[in-house]
Parts: sequence; C-alpha cells; structure tokens
Amino acid sequence: MKRLFFSLCAVGLSCAAFGAGPEVNIVPKPLSVTPGAGTFTVTASTVIGVDKNAELRRSARIFAGEVAPVVGGVMKTAAEGDVRLAVDGSLEAEAYTLAVTPSGVEVRGGTPQGVFHGLQSLRQLVIDGEGVVPAVTVSDKPYFAHRGGMLDPCRHFWTVDEVKEYIDILAMHKLNKFHWHLTDDQGWRIEIKKYPELTRVGSVRGETLIGHHHTSSEYDKTPHGGYYTQKQIREIVKYAADRYITVIPEIELPGHAVAALTSYPWLGCKGEGYEVRRRWGISKEVFCPGKETTFEFLQNVFAEVLELFPSEFIHIGGDECPKDSWKQCPLCQERIRTEGLKDEFELQSYTVRRMEKWLREHGRKIIGWDEILEGGVSPTATVMSWRGSKGGIAAAKAGNHVIMAPNVHCYLDYYQTKTPTKEPMAIGGYVPMRKVYELDPYDQLTPGERAYILGVQGNLWTEYIATFPHLKHMLLPRLAAIAEVGWSYDRKDFDDFKHRMNSLRKCYDAAGLNYATYFFEGKDE
Repeated sequence: MKRLFFSLCAVGLSCAAFGAGPEVNIVPKPLSVTPGAGTFTVTASTVIGVDKNAELRRSARIFAGEVAPVVGGVMKTAAEGDVRLAVDGSLEAEAYTLAVTPSGVEVRGGTPQGVFHGLQSLRQLVIDGEGVVPAVTVSDKPYFAHRGGMLDPCRHFWTVDEVKEYIDILAMHKLNKFHWHLTDDQGWRIEIKKYPELTRVGSVRGETLIGHHHTSSEYDKTPHGGYYTQKQIREIVKYAADRYITVIPEIELPGHAVAALTSYPWLGCKGEGYEVRRRWGISKEVFCPGKETTFEFLQNVFAEVLELFPSEFIHIGGDECPKDSWKQCPLCQERIRTEGLKDEFELQSYTVRRMEKWLREHGRKIIGWDEILEGGVSPTATVMSWRGSKGGIAAAKAGNHVIMAPNVHCYLDYYQTKTPTKEPMAIGGYVPMRKVYELDPYDQLTPGERAYILGVQGNLWTEYIATFPHLKHMLLPRLAAIAEVGWSYDRKDFDDFKHRMNSLRKCYDAAGLNYATYFFEGKDE
C-alpha cells in the first residue's frame, strides 16, 4: 500500500495554537486535519440537511440521537440544513471529508458508509466541545479493510439489546466487522430449525464454574443458557448493517463442539455420555469426521447460517482440537486410510478443506484460527492469527490472507494492569493500552507479503465476564487502540493518542458507557 501523505497540521495539534479555539481531537487519528478560524455551535435546533437518500437520512437520525444528551435535544433533518450530508463519488468507499466553518458543517463520503464515519468524527467534536465545534477541514480514510471486534456469547450469554450496544461501540470506533462466536462447548447460541435439540438441549449448561478453572472445583448450581432465534439474528444483522458493520458468524469445527454433541450424541466418536461443558478450557470431545452424518449435519447447519448472514466470510473455528478421540475411533482411522492422510492433523485439515469446499461452492469464503495451518490449508482460506503473530506471518508468506488478532496484543479479556488482584478476575495475561497500540500487523513481512494482511481485530472471550458492565470495562478503552491500529496504522503516535483519548472518553460518558479508568489514571503500566 502506498504511504499516505498527510498535512503538517495533523491531528493532535491544538487549533488554539492558531487562535481558532478548541482542539481537534479525533480517535482514530485522521489522515489530515487543517485547523480553521472560529467555531460552529450545534444545538437541538440545528437542522441536518440531507436529500432523499434513505441511508444518509438514517445515519443523520443515528447521529442526532448520539449527540442529543450534549446539545439538549434531537436535531431534525430536512432537505436543507446547517449540517449538510452528501455522497461524493470521487472519494474512496470508506473515506470522508469533514468541513466546519462558522456558517455550518459539511460531511461528504465516497459512499453512505464514508458519511457515517464522518459523522462519528463530528460526534466526537460536538461532544468534546459541548456543542461548540472548532472550524476545521478533515480528510480521512482507513488503512486496513478489516477492522473488527469479536464477542463470545457462549461462555456467558448476552441479550439482543446488549449485542446491539456492543455493535454501537464498534461503530463509534469506526470498526466495520463484528465477529460473532455462536457455538462452543459451553453453549450453542443460534437457532437451527432442522436441529431443534441444539437450542433445546445445547443452549443450556447445568451450572457454571466459580473461580478460575486452573484452581477451582466449585460450581454455582445455577443453569445458564440462552440463544438467538433466527428472527433475532436477522434483526441484529440489519442493526449492524445500518451502522455499516458486517456480521461474521463463527460455527466452531471440528473442536469446541460439546454443546452440539450433547444435543446429538451421534456427532461424536463415542456416541454417548456428553453434557454441555460446565468448566472452561479445552474438551477432548470433538466432532467425528469419520462419519458422513457429521458432514451432512454441518452442511445442513451452514445452509441455514448462510440464509441469515450475507457476509462474504464465514468463520469455521478450527482451533484447539485435541486428537485423542480420533486416535481411538475406528471410523476416523478408516477415514485416514481411505483418504490417504498421514495422521490426525491431516484429518483435521481434511475436515476444514471439505467444509471450505462446500462453503465456496455456495459463494462464501472461510476464516479459521491459525491452527488450520497444521496439516496443510487451502490457499483460499483466510487465517486469523491468535497464538501470537507467528501463524499470520507463515500464512502471509504462503499466500493466504490474514487477519491479525494475536492474543498478546488483541485479547481484551486479559488483565489491564500489573496488579491483577486489584482488578476483576480475568483469564490471565497482561495487555495494557500501550501493548494493544504496539500491535504491528506487518511484523517481519516483506512489502509483497504485506498485501495479504486484511486487517486487525480485538477479541473478547467471556469465561470470566458474567455481566455487561464488566464486559464494557474490559472492552473500553482498549478497543480504541485496536481501532487506531486498523484505521491509522501508518500514522500512529502513542503520546498523541493518549492526549486524544481524553476527548473520546467524553463520548463514553455521554453514551453512559462503563469503562476501565486505569489508562486514564496512569495505573495500567
């Protein structure tokens, strides 16, 4: 990718230095910022001018609701107004320009998506200045195409309204992909009409571990469950699309399958004795690829998934799949022989490639965790690198597309400070804001290999996150660092970022979001 030129008057320079009033602080960092003279004040009586474009009108309504607590009410839209929205085909799809003068505001985008991004920047300025916006010209576009956030509702279930709020948070940070982890050992969360036992049985575990899974054997004796109906899923997919976020579903295979095996025991090698997992960690019970009925089941499940999710990509998991049951299974050993496979690692690759072929024949592409590299991977698969960056580097060098989400930078369920005893219990690790910000998606790659990096993603697993306020405490403010790496990779500056985050914090407050304060208080390092 060509290096992007940006103005000497970059974000973080104080407009006050030019005699123009408040600072311009936007996260993620824009491509260029040129301060002007004067200010424009946004109030509840300010009118948003937009033509008959339905998408722009919808974005205007969303924006008006977001800034209403600060400006004293919800602004109206009309054909003409003080804040004007327009599509400009000369700009790239997600690019936007924002021009503020004492007489008004104009937001232009290459598509309605670009306009939406521009409104998120304007939102920050309006809230930061309590309605008084400094005169400025902003020109901006993202660096990476994939800028994502993952949510795990399997370990702890989140309501439809909570999922929507999570999507709102992604949109605030100009992220454009929502990776939804819908199946795992501890719960199956998506309605599949052909297989009703998946939600009748597989969506509920009898109880949940109390304490850390490495040290505790105590349980809460309380059933935990929930799932999303297909109607609810369509509602969430549309809600995300209205905010220009693509929902990428994850259906785990061949591991992390205990909830499915409990629902339909014939899917496993031993065929009986399963229960929805009450503990965290990895189960040795996985799908049996020695049975044709397993592949029929998976194809039928994905057939319904494809009807619900229009996304180009489908995540098929592929991680943490112990091979113990396969080694003891006559059908799996027969599959290895008849397919000419070397071992159980190649049996996993066979399973992944077979499902990828089916999905490709149905017009979709797969994403898999970096374990799909073991035993060989299809050249058309996209690898999500989570065990550090090593898998992503190897995949890019082999010519596979990659999404970088290394746990040491991007796992937002890790502790945020060096004193975990003063934080809510987490799975472990230590990922402060600076560590997230230091993520380099191009680590060790040549210019040619860099072309295979699609982008970055923050992942939020919820074994130790049981309430939504706690979830937001783990997500924020670290998600902002993920956003800046994805949007502003070529212009990162941590000290400047720290300064601008004080303004984004006001947006968190205006939206009533719970967030961790360690970073703002200087207590995370």
